[in-house]
Amino acid sequence: MLGKTITTFSSLTEGILLKRYKRFLIDVELDTGQVVTAHCANTGPMKGVLHPGGLVRLRHVVSTTRKLSWTWEQALVQSAKGNCWVGVNTSLPNKLIRLAIEAGCLKKELGEILEIKNEVVYGAKKKSRIDLLLTPKMSSPDQRKIFVEVKNTTWTKGSKALFPDTVTTRGQKHLKEMIGELPSSRAVLVPCISRNDVDKFVPGDSADPTYGDLFRQALKSGVEVLPCSFGFYKDHIVWEGTKPFALRE
Repeated sequence: MLGKTITTFSSLTEGILLKRYKRFLIDVELDTGQVVTAHCANTGPMKGVLHPGGLVRLRHVVSTTRKLSWTWEQALVQSAKGNCWVGVNTSLPNKLIRLAIEAGCLKKELGEILEIKNEVVYGAKKKSRIDLLLTPKMSSPDQRKIFVEVKNTTWTKGSKALFPDTVTTRGQKHLKEMIGELPSSRAVLVPCISRNDVDKFVPGDSADPTYGDLFRQALKSGVEVLPCSFGFYKDHIVWEGTKPFALRE
């Protein structure tokens, strides 16, 4: 399964990142010299991947319902393993994990899946939404439903991928909600590592120590952790397999 193409798309357009501003916007100079404004779906600090002057890739879609026809999709970064393209569009990880499940890439870890639902309301007060709710096939030895929470992971330290890269009260809440679904259901945290140059995942204690503590508490309670890595290219994305994880940085 390693190296399997998960999705393809029209070739992205490359340019130089000039600046990011108002959280949602970036200016990029294309090869033609034209400067365009693109939507930035990631509103966080983007540690390690936000490099003015660096190469980026944009998707261009003309639509009457969109204010901007350009969207920031990938950024080129330097790492110990050389140049690496990183996926920065935070709307993509949920889709990638669903595609990986549908392609059978996680059959060993999750079993055979009958049905996948997106954004299902759950939690003690029914005020949260789980990214993916999986129903196993009747042939699966474990018939419990599987609550899957996906976290876009782009920050690295050396060969380690980390989440979060800033304090996330939302992420803390999600861990608590997942613990609450046990043991009647399975709860699986999936760090979607949107780059292919790392060897393991760790919680980002230095950015959010509370999240790190909750991460370890969740593991003790029975929450499963399944880091998944992808490789990003100009016109496709490939499956790079699951990665091990550690409890601390």
